[in-house]
Amino acid sequence: MSVVSADVPAAVPAAQDTGPARRVAVAELAPRARLWPSLAAVYRAQLSRARVARIPLLFVATFQSVGIMVMMRGVVSGGGEARSVVAGASIVVVAYVALNLLAQYFGQLRASGGLDHYATLPVPPAAVVLGAAAAYASFTVPGTLVTAVFGCALFGLPLGNLWVLVAVIPLAGAALSGVGAACGLLAARQELATLLGQLGMSAALLLGVLPPERMPELIRLARALLPSTYGVEAYTRSFADHPDWAWVGIDMAVCAGVGVISLAVATWAYRRAAVR
Repeated sequence: MSVVSADVPAAVPAAQDTGPARRVAVAELAPRARLWPSLAAVYRAQLSRARVARIPLLFVATFQSVGIMVMMRGVVSGGGEARSVVAGASIVVVAYVALNLLAQYFGQLRASGGLDHYATLPVPPAAVVLGAAAAYASFTVPGTLVTAVFGCALFGLPLGNLWVLVAVIPLAGAALSGVGAACGLLAARQELATLLGQLGMSAALLLGVLPPERMPELIRLARALLPSTYGVEAYTRSFADHPDWAWVGIDMAVCAGVGVISLAVATWAYRRAAVR
């Protein structure tokens, strides 16, 4: 026969209230990190991390774009073709950093297991993707401006509408960063991510710098599918004596829409890669 001592109370279910002396204190979880503070924290961390490593590569991107314009100067003398060359070469700097380098970064991060570190942080996946994309796009600003000013001086184009790049750089940078991040996160291997980044940058170079009037119809269709094309078109239109600002706005709106879609795909790719 089993006997229970009177000094020992019977077991009570945890959910039952047995009075203030026996209530179990339940610790509340920390509130979920909000998107914008998390994004700002990731942006600052990525900016400080990439500052030293990416500046030499940014110099390479700028030097490459300037060299392309110097070579094209022997073929194109002025007019609409010169505008296309200068605008395309300026956006190539954005493509080199935001698409090519970001694809390599996320490919390396996935291959080395670095995504596990971000998965343990209480930050939304969108903050990781957007913060890294914004940091890489920020490095394109000096090189793009230097390329644009040099190109205008080389081809005798006006500098009055250089302010258009203030809108073109972040919009084109967002679109290309989303594509680069998605390539790096979806690629099965790091080498494939590097290859996709190089191919994307080469496409932006060839289809953005060469005047569209000289391209076959099939190549023009491929050019229309490239996100950076609309940033190039917006900047090209601003060189006209009387710019059609409505078309400039349409080009920027298309670039912004592509940026939202590509960054959403990159966020989905991050979630998919982080759980594996």
